Amino acid sequence: MPLRPREDATAPAGTGTDACAGAGASGGDAATYAGAGVDLSAADETVERIRGLARATERPGVLSGIGGFAGLFALDTDRYPHPVLVSSTDGVGTKMLLAQATGRLDDIGVDLVAMCVDDVVCVGAEPLFLLDYVAVGKLVPERVESIVGGIARGCRIARCALAGGETAEHPGAMGPDDVDLAGFALGVVEAGQELGPHRVAVGDVLVGLPSPGLRSNGYTLARHVLLERAGLPLDGPAWDGAPHSLADELLAPSVVYAPSVLGALRARATGVHACAHVTGGGIPGNLARVLPPYADAVLDRRAWEVPRIFAEIARLGSVPEPEMARVFNLGLGMILVVAPDAVDPVVRALRTAPGASPAHVVGEVVAGTGAVRL
Repeated sequence: MPLRPREDATAPAGTGTDACAGAGASGGDAATYAGAGVDLSAADETVERIRGLARATERPGVLSGIGGFAGLFALDTDRYPHPVLVSSTDGVGTKMLLAQATGRLDDIGVDLVAMCVDDVVCVGAEPLFLLDYVAVGKLVPERVESIVGGIARGCRIARCALAGGETAEHPGAMGPDDVDLAGFALGVVEAGQELGPHRVAVGDVLVGLPSPGLRSNGYTLARHVLLERAGLPLDGPAWDGAPHSLADELLAPSVVYAPSVLGALRARATGVHACAHVTGGGIPGNLARVLPPYADAVLDRRAWEVPRIFAEIARLGSVPEPEMARVFNLGLGMILVVAPDAVDPVVRALRTAPGASPAHVVGEVVAGTGAVRL
């Protein structure tokens, strides 16, 4: 991570800037980067604010702190003699618009980490480190510190390092209050231990990990229904009689499932056959990705509780059930495909691992054609 911001947007989290605005000299006045819209002093201040946040996420394997041009990580080849590297990238979608509208940026970084590491763990991989990209219209050190603080907290939950990243200031291309995030995660799994459709068999059991809300998916439809069509205020109750506000409901940070899934793998590695992270596409779209062509997944809708917010979106927007199912997670953020004889130890592990989840059986795998029956 370079300490000194570079002018080509190649610096790490909280340090880099990129000028997207031009200003020529007029009347003998000297043009400056600050005059064009990019504040290098603010970038330097941001570096100092986030230095400790990144350091607090370090784990075995991290060889460099912020200051260099790239993060260094030593792979443990004693633990992984035949390593397969697993990568993923994602963002937080239009949930960021709600975080901006409310000024509540502390938790959005947790969402970013969850979206990335929970994809990596679906292959059975241990997340090692994450890189972030924070784009802003105007660099406000306190705001970036808040965002990166959430990213660091998510990394600590996931037990992965925040190894580097980039903060880019884009005046002209973005409004002064605009923010966007992207993350890039790298994990490792021993060759031959990868999870996936090749391990799934008819008779396997589906174990669901509950999601208390939307996580980071479907927010364009949720905002359209709740804010635009129904005109609900963010500071009002989430629904009639709700003890918390709509903003509280919609900005609740995503559950990070990776530690629980890794706990299940440690308990019965051969018993977990596949894992589906329920994001865009809902349960049907994501669970189908881990099914072989000769099997269907059948879920029992009575086996888990669907959070109230989904019923409110469906009611206020007259959203048909098939549309709800393919947009939202409907209360399940992760689904594991487990061998029948491994269900009990896997469920126990999921309920007791770091970041424990009240997992329970939600369905089964039957003969079919690769479809999800919900």
